[in-house]
Parts: sequence; C-alpha cells; structure tokens
Amino acid sequence: MRAFLPLPSLVAGFITVLVGYTSSAAIVFQAANAAGADAAQLASWLMVLGFAMGLSCIGLSLRYRVPVVTAWSTPGAALLATSLLGHSMAEAVGAFVFSAALITLFGVTGWFERAIKHIPLSIGAAMLAGVLLKFGMNVFVAMQNQLWLALPMFVAYLLMKRWQPRLAVVLVLLLGCVLAAWQGLLHPQALRWTIASPVWTMPVFHWPVLLGVGLPLFIVTMASQNIPGVAVLRSSGYQPPISPIIGWTGLINLLLAPFGCFALNLAAITAAICMSREAHEDPARRYLASVAAGAFYLLLGLLGGSIGALFLAFPKELIFAVAGIALFGSLASGLALAVREESQREAALITFLVTASGLTLWGIGSAFWGLLAGALAWWLLGAKAAKS
Repeated sequence: MRAFLPLPSLVAGFITVLVGYTSSAAIVFQAANAAGADAAQLASWLMVLGFAMGLSCIGLSLRYRVPVVTAWSTPGAALLATSLLGHSMAEAVGAFVFSAALITLFGVTGWFERAIKHIPLSIGAAMLAGVLLKFGMNVFVAMQNQLWLALPMFVAYLLMKRWQPRLAVVLVLLLGCVLAAWQGLLHPQALRWTIASPVWTMPVFHWPVLLGVGLPLFIVTMASQNIPGVAVLRSSGYQPPISPIIGWTGLINLLLAPFGCFALNLAAITAAICMSREAHEDPARRYLASVAAGAFYLLLGLLGGSIGALFLAFPKELIFAVAGIALFGSLASGLALAVREESQREAALITFLVTASGLTLWGIGSAFWGLLAGALAWWLLGAKAAKS
C-alpha cells in the first residue's frame, strides 16, 4: 500500500478532501434544509455525495492514469439553497435527476468537449490562476488572526522546500496540527462517529421545478464547475478524453440522485492540489493523489452526518494556511503559462482579473465570466492583429 500510495500523494489527497469539505459543506447543509431534509436525509445526501466523489475519483483516475478529481457543485448547492424553498424533497430530487440526465447527454454526445476545444491554453491557465489567487493570499490572511500558527507553517514550508521539497507540504500539515494542539485550537471533543444510511426519495417531475431548478443547476454545474475543471487538467499538461469523463460523472450523478446526489462535476481548486509537484515528483504518477482523495471521500461518505463535527475540530486558519501553501506551485505554473504567449498575454490578463474579482451574475461564478471575457478579448485582439 505504501508503495502504491506514497506519503506525499496520501497527504495531497487528504488536503484535497479537507479543503473540499470545509470550504462548502455548510452550503450543502443549507441546500438540504431548503428542501426540507430531516437529519436522516441530510446524512444520506452527504453519504452519497462522498460515495459519488470517491468512486469517480478512484475509477476515472485509474482508468485514464491522470489525476481526475471530482466534487459536488458548490455553486449548484448555493443555487439550491435559495431556489428549493417551498418545494418538496420529491420535486427537488426530480430536478436532480433532470440535471444529471442533461450532464450525461452532453458527455455521451461529445457536445461539451467540442465546445471547450476552442478555449486557448493560456486563457485556461489564467482562469486557474485567478481561481487559486484567493487561496494563496489566505496563507497571509490567516496570519492576521493566528500569527503563531500560520507564520511558522509558512517558514517551515520555505525551509523544507529547499531541503526536502517532496515532503514540504506533509511536514507543514503535521507542524500545523502540532501547533494547533499546543495552542488549544484543536477541538477533538466535538467529534462523533456514526455510520450513515441511504434514504431513497421517489422523484416527482414537475415542469416548473425542472425548468426553474433543474435547468439552472445543469447550467451552473457545467459553466462554473466542469469548464474550469477541464481547464485545470489541460493547463497542468493532462489531455484525457473529456466526453467519457463527463458522461461517467453524469451517470453516477443520475444513479445516486434519488438518495441526494444533487450534482457531481470535475473539481478545479482541489484538483490543482493533486496535480501539483508536491503530490508526486513524476507527473505520470500524480493520479495516485486523486486515488487517495477518492479513498478519503469514501470514508467520509460512510460517516455521513459526522462530517460537520469532524471538520469543526480543525481551526480555519490551519486549513487556510495548508491549502494555500499546497497550491503555491499550481498558482505559479498557471501564471507562467498564462503570460507565455505574447499574442495572448492581454487576453489572459483580462481572464485572470475577472476570475480573481469574484464576479457572479445570474448564479454563475467568476471562473466562467473570466473565460468568457478572456475569449472575447482574444478574439477581438486576434482579429485586430490579423488585420494589421
């Protein structure tokens, strides 16, 4: 097992799951509450979401030998938290099934892959850098509240990056846990361990809900999540077949939707952790980090309702610091690739700025608008250059 999943890959997988859950689990809770979920249904949602992410991470990464990381749709959960109010759980599940069926269709037919092939690599890399910028800055934001937790972690990273770069993030995480425990910032007493059980809900297909909830959920998931997820893969040098991957995520989503799997998609921010040099020196072996992440997702899926208590045990400053440090390499690579081509540099800059701004319109996040603005600038500036 140690030979198959080396320690840096295990740690990268753990950080991937840690960041994924702590950054948006509360939004999933709100979405479930908006649908009127009881405690058992909420635990079922978290269970099947964990299983969906775990199975897809492990299966797709082993199949294509690239770090394929999946996640629930955070913008989708935010959309559900407001749009499901006044609707029944059965109607909500009907919307989940409808959205998942559309995702599967766009994957199987290849419509999605044909559309994103026209996005230049530099613009995709700039979008990635814009997404990761906030996480990199959070390392220093954490110092504002917990200086003697975040600062030693940062200094330790610099020292280990010089002498033991492969173990730098591993040791930073361990140091952060030790410092948090020493300073009384860990809260293990909040932990409680219970095994969740799946709860089936028969879907009800009500056209106003399908069009008012299911269709926007599909659009937000594809635009705000899958497009950035593909851009992260390509900017990291991986070229797996996108259509089968999207098709499989849609199919898994479709099968588990009646149990509460509202939307499954390619990850962007957390995927960058598994694609970084800290996950594995050999890019061809970095898929092991996403396999490790999948194993942790399966474990947390079993725990279901205990997830919130688990992550409350960690101080948020520790999570900010270790996530940002783990993404330094990916952020630097994205910036370097974004400005490599002089003819695309200004379009890449616009992409980076719009994405980093956090602009959200009609429920669609800044990553999509950054890509759209950059593509428009690239087309207009490219046409101007061609005429001159």
